[in-house]
Amino acid sequence: MNTFQFVPEGWNEEIENLNLQKIQEYQQENKTIQGIVQSCDEQYNLHINLGNNIEGIIPRSEVEDIEGELPNEKLCVGKVHKYVQFKIQDIENDRKVLLSRKSVQQEALNYIKDKMKVGQHVTGIVKNIRPYGAFIEIGGGIVGLAHIEDLSVARIKTPFERLNIGQKVNVVVKSIDRYTGRVNLSYKETLGTWEENARNFSSGMKVQGIIRETEKNKNGIFIELTPNLVGMAEYSEGYEYGQKVNVYIKKIDNEKRKVKLLIEK
Repeated sequence: MNTFQFVPEGWNEEIENLNLQKIQEYQQENKTIQGIVQSCDEQYNLHINLGNNIEGIIPRSEVEDIEGELPNEKLCVGKVHKYVQFKIQDIENDRKVLLSRKSVQQEALNYIKDKMKVGQHVTGIVKNIRPYGAFIEIGGGIVGLAHIEDLSVARIKTPFERLNIGQKVNVVVKSIDRYTGRVNLSYKETLGTWEENARNFSSGMKVQGIIRETEKNKNGIFIELTPNLVGMAEYSEGYEYGQKVNVYIKKIDNEKRKVKLLIEK
């Protein structure tokens, strides 16, 4: 089991086979640990096999704190066969242990409110994707939002062009609401600066790019060489967004941060 705090659930997929002595130690040390939910009962309590015929139970009230209300049934059922983090709440006997996921979330939330810094690099797992951005869990069940404009320098129409659900990513904290603990994230900050990406290219190279935008005034076509490096070629009819094209790099202007391209036909 993963004993590191503020790591996304499932980031480390290793699961430890626990015994009663280890469980007691984890309780005394207030450790955050991890397991896979085996089932959800009729009362929406989650059941986890801790090993050695020891059953862990996360009561519905300890699954996740949503504005002081019980989590809905869909959330509980949706945890089955997924990784969750928890703390040992109570050892009823040598075969049954009560667990709390809510305490892990609250600990992570307190850290975000009091200690997390803007610009801090954190690991995350993509949990959901919407047209406007990606929801990324950064630890203890806390989910931040990376808006679509924060996924890459090159303009994209959908976050699916950059991320997939379940993908492990490195992200940067863009902003924090200290009152609610809501976090906005940036993925593009981890993809390298303009200068770092430009070093991989040179004038005279022939490479493949992706068309991201054609200027309305027909001055040029913007072509993505990497997510954080875009060049421009002269406007020409017949090209569409997302189309892959072979280009010739005419010039890289490091001072103006511009790349001039020629589309090979």
